[in-house]
Amino acid sequence: MGEQIQNLLLIAVGSAFVNNVVLSQFLGICPFLGVSKNVKTAAGMGSAVVFVITIASFVTGLIYKFILGNPNIMGGELEYLNTIVFILVIAALVQFVEMVLKKSMPSLYNALGVYLPLITTNCAVLGVALTNVQEGYDILTGVVNGFATAAGFLVSIVLMAGIREKIEHNDITESFQGTPIVLVTAGLMAIAFFGFSGLI
Repeated sequence: MGEQIQNLLLIAVGSAFVNNVVLSQFLGICPFLGVSKNVKTAAGMGSAVVFVITIASFVTGLIYKFILGNPNIMGGELEYLNTIVFILVIAALVQFVEMVLKKSMPSLYNALGVYLPLITTNCAVLGVALTNVQEGYDILTGVVNGFATAAGFLVSIVLMAGIREKIEHNDITESFQGTPIVLVTAGLMAIAFFGFSGLI
């Protein structure tokens, strides 16, 4: 039991910091750059991604274990459907999140705008689901990996938003204003997160 908890902790720390989904694997860059203009919106987007990835990891884990990867169903030859089935599951979850936010938090829903439906095409969400299958994680390990990966996304997008809010009031050379300084900042953050690589 103690060894399993230790393994889960290693996977969690590895997914959140060492192999950060945005800054190490470069997945989910679109919302990372698009929604990180202020901290509140970035935190809302990050929280929505945490919810979607965690639930998607659980649901896709169940589908893979009992249907797609089950040797009793068509000899376990349905694995080629992983990507399309996982995309459908993720799309359904995003629709659910969108409806909940529209009802309960309309200001956040409006602030996220087009980026909320973009979670459907956020490669980080699909990447986690496929990684869980490729690594052979059981459902619990897959959910921990999904949650930790999403937490890493949340940390990185909120940090980026905080930095961008500070940069806005700085005197920046004209050639670096806008997207260039954001990309330089993302690169420096990636280098900083590289420092975690010795942890595991």
